[in-house]
Amino acid sequence: MRYIPHTDDDKQAMLKALGYTSIDPLFEDIPEAARLGRLLDLPPALSELELQQHMAQLAAENRNVQQLTSFLGAGFYDRFIPAAVGQLAERGEFLTAYTPYQPELSQGTLAAIFEFQTMIAGLCGMYAAQASMYDGASAVGEAALLALAQTGREHLVVSRYVHADSLAVVRTYAHARGAKVMVVDSLDALEKTLAAYPVAGVIWQYPDILGHFRSLPDAISLAHQYGALAIVSSDPVALALLKPPGEWGADVVVGEGQPLGNHLNYGGPTFGFFTVTEKLVRRMPGRLVGQTVDHHGNRGFVLTLQAREQHIRREKATSNICSNHSLNALQATIYMALLGPDGLKQVAELSMHKAHYLAQNLERIGMVRINPDEPFLYEFVVKVPGSVSSLNQHLLSNGILGGFDLGQWDPAFEGLWQIAVTEKRTQQELDALVEEVKRWMSR
Repeated sequence: MRYIPHTDDDKQAMLKALGYTSIDPLFEDIPEAARLGRLLDLPPALSELELQQHMAQLAAENRNVQQLTSFLGAGFYDRFIPAAVGQLAERGEFLTAYTPYQPELSQGTLAAIFEFQTMIAGLCGMYAAQASMYDGASAVGEAALLALAQTGREHLVVSRYVHADSLAVVRTYAHARGAKVMVVDSLDALEKTLAAYPVAGVIWQYPDILGHFRSLPDAISLAHQYGALAIVSSDPVALALLKPPGEWGADVVVGEGQPLGNHLNYGGPTFGFFTVTEKLVRRMPGRLVGQTVDHHGNRGFVLTLQAREQHIRREKATSNICSNHSLNALQATIYMALLGPDGLKQVAELSMHKAHYLAQNLERIGMVRINPDEPFLYEFVVKVPGSVSSLNQHLLSNGILGGFDLGQWDPAFEGLWQIAVTEKRTQQELDALVEEVKRWMSR
């Protein structure tokens, strides 16, 4: 659809209907000091052809993972997406910007959301999943609110090795609620904090930003010992290999869904997933689609729970989340259906084997892996002998998108380089990275 602006005649007609001769009275509530007082300083108008060329030139200044070999992770990954995912998701029945929250929503979309919920709940080992959220960080933040509401307590404990965006959202939500957020860096620190404060929820990441995952069972056990909810933020592809958090006893499992059939899209949109135990299902934010039968006995789907303030009394609402990312969740549903459990496991295994090959070769040239006794999957951290930024710049100039500089999140992580390897990387690309790192180290 093309954008057609109002003509001068249109504007005069509207002003006449309002009883005005100029547009100025419509802005009289805005203080004079806040008004620009002149026209915008815009360049001359372009023709459609000129505008397309201009936008193409701007877009060409970006470099993407189709042009670079990516080893960047930290929550978002360059994974292979079968062409069928995009083709099916773009069918006219699905491709809409409209938020599908009406009970009379089409059965096809409701069925797709139901399948999404079922697959995600199974992957996390949980009782129920809702229809998706904005992203992984907002899902963690909503899980924190759930813990505060469920326990009536006002303290949250977050592992230092949780994604920085998730921690930032938790802090923002907690601040608005008047709750306190405490960050711990070990199980010992977690137990001391739990013993000293009435904690509503413990938030742990699995695997964490260092790629470690062995501390989760103890963290969950400690949370329950002191009456707190155990909230786990997970990578969904890793869950194809790891024991699901639900089987460890987690109360809430959330995460970022981009690795499941969604392109990186320069940072979004993606989607978050949110799962709970049966006890907490009525406290889930957003919406949940259920399966039922009509009076003829035909199988059907219907919006079952919507615990937001638009639908129930504000004081009873669990969240003001009023939307979900249906199209992104649909892509994940198609992706998971195409791969199946074995296919997703194969994706994780391929990534893991390649990551371990790369880690061994980086150690061979002198890189030091952090906590070398800890097992990892496809993401690991090494200590860089110098500036991580300098190393990444060297790699970028040679067509490689390097690992994530964890020092950007926390000064204590200065010099730590997080590397992610997906199933897309070839041995030639892994060897090329090692050679370029070696060149940079010997500069």
